[in-house]
Amino acid sequence: MTHLWVRAEQRPNEDRAGITPEGAAALLAKGIRVTVEASDNRAIPTENYAAAGCSIVPANTWPDAPADAIIFGLKELPDDGTSLSHRHIMFGHAFKGQHAGQRLLQRFKAGGGTLYDLEYLVDEHGRRVAAFGYWAGYAGAAVSLLAWAAQQQGNICPPVLTYKDKDALLASLGAAMSKTDGETPNAIVIGALGRVGAGSADLCAAMGVPVTKWDMAETATGGPFPEILDHDLFFNCILARPDTPVFVPKSALRKPRRLSVIGDIACDPDSDYNPVPLYAQATEWAAPVFRAHDDPALDVMAIDNLPSLLPLESSQDFAHQLLPSLQTLDNLGAGVWARAEITYRNHLEGV
Repeated sequence: MTHLWVRAEQRPNEDRAGITPEGAAALLAKGIRVTVEASDNRAIPTENYAAAGCSIVPANTWPDAPADAIIFGLKELPDDGTSLSHRHIMFGHAFKGQHAGQRLLQRFKAGGGTLYDLEYLVDEHGRRVAAFGYWAGYAGAAVSLLAWAAQQQGNICPPVLTYKDKDALLASLGAAMSKTDGETPNAIVIGALGRVGAGSADLCAAMGVPVTKWDMAETATGGPFPEILDHDLFFNCILARPDTPVFVPKSALRKPRRLSVIGDIACDPDSDYNPVPLYAQATEWAAPVFRAHDDPALDVMAIDNLPSLLPLESSQDFAHQLLPSLQTLDNLGAGVWARAEITYRNHLEGV
């Protein structure tokens, strides 16, 4: 029997879930066994999974799960160097030159396990079957606007916390924007045709912020892109690849600019292809921005688990997208799972 083991997230400020109780019930109805680790932080209460018929086990017991169990989580595992023998479904962040990702692949190689990276679960046309992108863009634009509002008062962006829902986020942001003496920034989104860019643009529209929308056609020249410096906010919403141009080089810090906040929502500081090479590591909820330059100020927002600011809505959306693929876990040799394993094996060769 196929066995899906849903682990508790071990990263701070990570309250999302990749499957809802309703989704778990659908898997159980198909004959897939579902075990869920208890979690006090998960946006969906553990008892809801129990009511759906799932087996409940203590948090962080996945290393002792049966060898044939498929371990399912969202964010990274503790970077403790232990070998990984199970099959894992998660965001590995290991296939784009990330240095921490190389350590993860070494752990899989040592243990003989397999990584089905959620970012590389794609359909026959190469399109991702599930993504948190929209809510990452929405929340990332919100935090970036908070940073801009703080700048207008000579401050740096304060810590952020989980919001109950989208309306609570908008109310908080509206209160911050009301203290800017009627000033309204403008913004440019690169990757506007994708899910992340759409989320960013929608947040800006909700707050009355004019948006310039760019995508591949506008960046095909490879840069430089002086237009970015003529906007107050810049949202990077594209995945870093070997052919991704640099959007804001370090030399931009010495040029005249209106730009004062960068929302690097794609957030790949550990990649060799980082298109915003002004910072070296992701920012945190307690310190949402990195001050890249003073006078005039330039802050970089680079939180790498932005959808968890809206954990319930983002979880429900992602889980709905992913469920059809989870329902095919009893046939890992075909479809999205086979394609994901080929991607993993190809990257494992270079480790």
